[in-house]
Amino acid sequence: MNPHRYSDPEIAAIYRVIAERRDMRHFLPTPVAPEILTRILRAAHQAPSVGLMQPWRFIRITDVNIRNSIHRLVDEERIQTAQAIGEYENTARMAEFLRLKVEGILDCGELLVATLCDKREQHVFGRRTLPEMDIASVSCAIQNMWLAARAEGLGMGWVSIFDPVKLGALLQIPSGAKPIAVLCLGHVSSFYKEPMLIETGWKQAKPLADMVMENIWNPHE
Repeated sequence: MNPHRYSDPEIAAIYRVIAERRDMRHFLPTPVAPEILTRILRAAHQAPSVGLMQPWRFIRITDVNIRNSIHRLVDEERIQTAQAIGEYENTARMAEFLRLKVEGILDCGELLVATLCDKREQHVFGRRTLPEMDIASVSCAIQNMWLAARAEGLGMGWVSIFDPVKLGALLQIPSGAKPIAVLCLGHVSSFYKEPMLIETGWKQAKPLADMVMENIWNPHE
């Protein structure tokens, strides 16, 4: 028997929280308890990072005016995204996108912005040929937050529809740093049974078998 293995209930809980995590867009205005927020941020800070560079920085938005400004930036980009979809696909798809709820910025109990830190060029370990590993590291931190939030009974949504230059200027983010996620965190009335984009018919998820290859790149037809 593997002495490092968790108990069956502990293993089941881990797989359950992974399976039930959802990118949430609908929130209740109920505040998030400070101790729960701290636990979730601590989970983020325990994420792995290339070369232990810990490139994540989190800005907690408590100013209502700044929250409203972030919402305006996201809505501005939502329109731009819709127009791009219309040009790339068709106007029907554009209209379908515009009907989607893509964020819960004004509703969620907590709003955070996840950013890459500045002076990242100083970190070479693990990034000499793959500099984008800093983004991968922050993504691991965000995933930790998502799973911890779900375990706490809270929803979280990752909003990426924004202009990073404009958001950076709004939040006075220094040159070299970059916002990569607006994170809506809070209580929800229920969790989506399936990812929202599946429930709304926007897209269907592909099966695992289509994603796994052996030895060489040999995608399934």
